[in-house]
Amino acid sequence: MKTLIWREFVSVLIDKKIRISLLLPPVIQLFVFTYAATLDVKNIKMGILNQDGGKQSIELIQRIQGSPYFSDIIALKGVQEITHFMDSQKGMLVLQIDQDFSRKIERKEPLEVMIILDGRKSNSNQIVAGYISDIVANYNLEFSKQKIEIIPRVWFNPNSLYYWYNIPCLVAVLSMLICLIITTQSVARERELGTFDQLLVSPLTSREILFGKMVPGIVIGIFEGMLMLLVGTTILGVPFTGSLCLYVLSLFFFVVAVSGVGLFISSLCYTQQQAMLGNFVFVMPAVLLSGYATPIENMPGWLQPITYVNPLTYMLIISKGIVLKAMPWQIVLENLWPLIPIGMFTITSAGILFRKKSV
Repeated sequence: MKTLIWREFVSVLIDKKIRISLLLPPVIQLFVFTYAATLDVKNIKMGILNQDGGKQSIELIQRIQGSPYFSDIIALKGVQEITHFMDSQKGMLVLQIDQDFSRKIERKEPLEVMIILDGRKSNSNQIVAGYISDIVANYNLEFSKQKIEIIPRVWFNPNSLYYWYNIPCLVAVLSMLICLIITTQSVARERELGTFDQLLVSPLTSREILFGKMVPGIVIGIFEGMLMLLVGTTILGVPFTGSLCLYVLSLFFFVVAVSGVGLFISSLCYTQQQAMLGNFVFVMPAVLLSGYATPIENMPGWLQPITYVNPLTYMLIISKGIVLKAMPWQIVLENLWPLIPIGMFTITSAGILFRKKSV
């Protein structure tokens, strides 16, 4: 087993071009995607804490409910519910209406409305804040006819820096990409070079060969993820507020699940070109369905359940949560445990297909 694992590392790292491709492109992609990616915002879920209860505040809430941008309005009962609402990412923002809102409108006094935004989605929350501002401005012109000032409070990313959101996501995306590149090429490379039959007649069992093919992808995937995290926190200045051990543990379960997908694809292919094509076929939908490029709530209802079998969906939540807001281990566990059955299924499927191809 040690010999096989070492052989896999050597076959990956012996070529200078491969070594460069493992280090340089991810760093370049990190900087490019940090500033180039954009998001679209609709079907927004939000919470409303109405401490007033008067007809003026109800009118404002009804106008928000009637907006085409907001799909789910959740009424909060107290200030203490705001923290859990934002931590669990049940919505993108919370609108807080003070208890003297209606009284100030009747007296024609200046008043304020607070919106609490999720800084883990910096670009999206600025767009959402614009939606709320437009609704309040129209409400002001048609109903109150006095100045209503919106006070934004951005949690987890006070300066609304977009790359604070983007870099934790890219750590997961690029780790998945590197892990898939290595694992999808492993079996296909053996077949293309004509060494697959030699591997089958070795003393190793199919399970041991499969394990040996997984380990390099897992190790290098974790290494790449930590490298991206180091670059993001030291050079780009993204704060890391959570537990590093918890982050590494989550990254481990993530790349294990992804390596099963890579080996499954590799077992289907006979050439490295086919493996690269299979890698591309999986990566693009996985990224699009993860909530990174497009929020999951924006997707059609029939498509959203598919996102819950995508390991990247859970790792994005964990990565943003641990990096930006020191997510508690209980919430991390809620998003971590689905990676275990996903990993078991992908690895088992790869093992079954590998044994069938070996016969």
